[in-house]
Amino acid sequence: MPRLLRYPRGKGIGVPLDEEIVALEIGRGEIIVKGSDLAIVAIGATVYPALDAASMLRREGLLATVINARFIKPLDEDLLCGTAREVKRMLIVEENVLMGGFGSAVLELFAEKGIYDCVTRRLGVGDVFMEHATQAELRAAAGIDAEGIAAAARGLCLDVPEIARS
Repeated sequence: MPRLLRYPRGKGIGVPLDEEIVALEIGRGEIIVKGSDLAIVAIGATVYPALDAASMLRREGLLATVINARFIKPLDEDLLCGTAREVKRMLIVEENVLMGGFGSAVLELFAEKGIYDCVTRRLGVGDVFMEHATQAELRAAAGIDAEGIAAAARGLCLDVPEIARS
C-alpha cells in the first residue's frame, strides 16, 4: 500500500485579515491582474511568485493576466476557457507533479471544449527525484519561483508567432 510522509517546513505569506469573513464560491477562481499578452494561471503557493513574475514582465513590456485558480476541483471552466479564448497564450503553474496534475486537468478541459488555438505550457515538478533542499531551492530547481515563471512566460511569448485574433 503506497504511503506518503510529508514534513512541512517553512512559513506562509502573511496577509492582513479582512474584517468581515466572506465565503469563497466553490470552484471559482479570480483574476488578480489583467493583461493582454498571456495568462499565468497559478494555484496555491505559486500565486505570489506568479504575481512577482508578472511585475517583472510588465517592466519589460509584457502584460500578463494572473489568475488565482483557487480550486483544483471543480475547475472554473468559464474563467479558464474564456481566458484561453481571449489571450491565446497560457502558462499554468503548480507546486505539484506535472503528470496528472492541475495543468493536465486544464488541458483535458480545453480538449473537451474544443479549445485548440491557445498555446498552453505547464510549469511544475517533472517526473524526477528532487534532492532534499530548502523550499526556495526546490522551487527554483523546478522553475516555479518568480524568475522561472517569468522566463517561461518570456519563452511562451517569444516562441509563439502572433496568433490572429477573431
